[in-house]
Amino acid sequence: MTKARIPRARGKKRPGARGSLHGPRRGKASQLSRSPLAPNALCELVLVERVGTAAWLFLNRPEARNALSCGLVAALRAELAVLAALPEVTAVVLSGAGGRAFCAGADLTERLNMDLDETRAFLDDLGTLVRAVEDFPAPVIAAISGAALGGGFELALAADIRLADESAVLGLPEVRVGIVPGAGGTQRLSRLCGIATAKELILTGRKIDATTALRLGLVSKVVAKPELRPAVAALVAELGAGAPLALAQAKRAIDSGFGKPMPEALADERECYEVVLKSADRNEALRAFAEKRPPRFRGR
Repeated sequence: MTKARIPRARGKKRPGARGSLHGPRRGKASQLSRSPLAPNALCELVLVERVGTAAWLFLNRPEARNALSCGLVAALRAELAVLAALPEVTAVVLSGAGGRAFCAGADLTERLNMDLDETRAFLDDLGTLVRAVEDFPAPVIAAISGAALGGGFELALAADIRLADESAVLGLPEVRVGIVPGAGGTQRLSRLCGIATAKELILTGRKIDATTALRLGLVSKVVAKPELRPAVAALVAELGAGAPLALAQAKRAIDSGFGKPMPEALADERECYEVVLKSADRNEALRAFAEKRPPRFRGR
């Protein structure tokens, strides 16, 4: 792959493990940066790796098991906004740095010092972040290693596809600390695994392992810990064969039509088809077929 261009200043390379999800990997095919919020302290909270047309985002608070602080929520929202403006992006991967956790949920130490209005503002910001993941134009993959709990699980639930390794532990334990899932967990979990199962998991605050998550359809695949990055990379490569605009419109058609009466859902699908029908990428695919070569998509 060729080195990708990122329309912002690059930071120093960060240490990472090749073939793992402990942090960004180094190599000629990738380009590393910090979040776009430099020069303040938020620039350290999200590490970014661009590989071809994909972006890997690493939540970078390993000392707190990547818990969602106000700063991390703001940094991740800003990074997603930058990437959403790049038409060539075909996939975004969310992962946690450090190898111990995807995201352990909200930072309860920080929460102890919040008053009620500050807590409400944090919930609003977290909800906006989770919706930004769900509404991101390109497919979003959650690569789950270690804990994905509370708000961390809600973040993963908003992704389009979830892969996990054998160390993954998932759950919404909020009732055990006197609250309820507040970033969409009650709604997204029930849509994925059914209302009865969602009630059992949420009302008990039960944590489940990767094998159980696979059985319930909450993750698509479970692999050994060293194999998670290769498995995610293979999926990213499959997505990269598609036209970026077509990927975005296919995702939009599925999401917008879900739960609607079939005539309305089909109308949504046709509307999405009209977008790609007039696209340069569609014309490029037809030319490539005639010329017996791979298409060169531009997201337009």
